[in-house]
Amino acid sequence: MSDKNFDTLSNKFTRNIYGTVKGQIRVAVLMRDLEKYCAIKQRKLRILDAGGGFGYLSQQLAHMGHDVVLCDISEQLLEKARSDIRSSSKPLSMQLLHCAIQDLPDDLGQFDLVLCHAVLEWLDNGQETLNYLNRFIRPGGYLSLMFYNIEAQRFHALVCGNFSYINNGLKAKKTVRLTPQHAYALPTIKQWFEQWQLNTTHVSGVRVIHDYLKAGAKEQFSDSELMDMELRYSTYPTYIELGRYIHIIGKNSK
Repeated sequence: MSDKNFDTLSNKFTRNIYGTVKGQIRVAVLMRDLEKYCAIKQRKLRILDAGGGFGYLSQQLAHMGHDVVLCDISEQLLEKARSDIRSSSKPLSMQLLHCAIQDLPDDLGQFDLVLCHAVLEWLDNGQETLNYLNRFIRPGGYLSLMFYNIEAQRFHALVCGNFSYINNGLKAKKTVRLTPQHAYALPTIKQWFEQWQLNTTHVSGVRVIHDYLKAGAKEQFSDSELMDMELRYSTYPTYIELGRYIHIIGKNSK
């Protein structure tokens, strides 16, 4: 196996992830957390978006005046990033690198903020890759990691009555191309952070409600009402580990 490349799925990936309310919830939670815990509105930062696709989030950060380096292994997604940058209403300070995270050059220097969002679950060796990525976080800098949550994967199967999937170790009989290949538990990620001397400063659940809505429930509220509820309950300790994804921020204490 090898790390997932979305070249052949770039249009579907873009449409399915960011063209839906699911993607809007993701971005809203991430931006709120970054504003509150990583000072993205207080000063100019040097930011690395590792495995960031076409840079949906990092383009927004560049619009705010930050210096961004975006890397990905998908040339098609990077080409979309180039097109977006060319058509931007203002010049964006963005450098694009067509490479895997593991191939980022050491002379790239260090960053105030490293983003790694919805990447870990597509990597063959996620722990090793993140360990390599840590060298790019300056002392006092931050890692913003969003990962696919195995407890939400399990709970969703339970409430759907998919017990055979549970008994099969959460392994599907048929692979869906946009379903993440690896899921992780929050305690495991926190243990990695401790090993790497990253102090956990914040944790949020991402999509703590959306994926559990009953059939017909969406007719009772608007997308904005759902967004309000998602943001409100994303930090409740009871619900964090129900998030389909979990967003965790670590501060480099080295």
